[in-house]
Amino acid sequence: MIPYQVPNQRNIKCQDSRLHGIHSGAELFLVEGNSAAEALRNLRNQQLQAVLPMQGKPMNAYKSSLAKIRANQWFKALIDAIGAGVGDDFDVQKCRYSRVILLMDPDADGIHCSALMLLFFHRFMPLLLQKNLIEMARPPVGEVSNNTTKITQYAYTDAQFMALITAHKNQLNQSISTLKYRGLAGINASKLDEFCINPHTRKTSVMGLKDAEVALEIFGGR
Repeated sequence: MIPYQVPNQRNIKCQDSRLHGIHSGAELFLVEGNSAAEALRNLRNQQLQAVLPMQGKPMNAYKSSLAKIRANQWFKALIDAIGAGVGDDFDVQKCRYSRVILLMDPDADGIHCSALMLLFFHRFMPLLLQKNLIEMARPPVGEVSNNTTKITQYAYTDAQFMALITAHKNQLNQSISTLKYRGLAGINASKLDEFCINPHTRKTSVMGLKDAEVALEIFGGR
């Protein structure tokens, strides 16, 4: 399929890309809210990267009917943005993006939001998971800088963050500066681009059916 261009009017909640199509290379970033969406606004590649805020924790798709999903303004916005239908009507070849990227805040709420999004895709758009078209970005939770060497290290879990602090404290005559991020908006723009947005440098993991099934076991619904 040749990438095609559409007016940026399909979904008023979506900062849309200019190119679309399953083979276009276009990406849809799903973030938690408007602050995160604004943080990505000036960093994204407007030709190929779209951003859609989901406004907090989504409803559990396994505890909701398709009618309720369609009635939810944020899920409706997501369904409209992907443009391939939902449930039995889903046609992966009609997807307006080549992949969907979950980019949530690096905290417990963000993990929960990502899991709930996986439940939605597992129930209503499982082909995206089967075809490895969903990825999860891994934003750092904080940074620890050595004031002597000027080297900054980044942590991706709270445990790793504390371990870095402890390791530096165990070194004599070493002063450090620490910064714990408060959501995506709290991450330096250049680092947010490097770690989460730029396809050549970001850290992401492909999500499959097994990942969604693990989320289902943890958060229930059946």
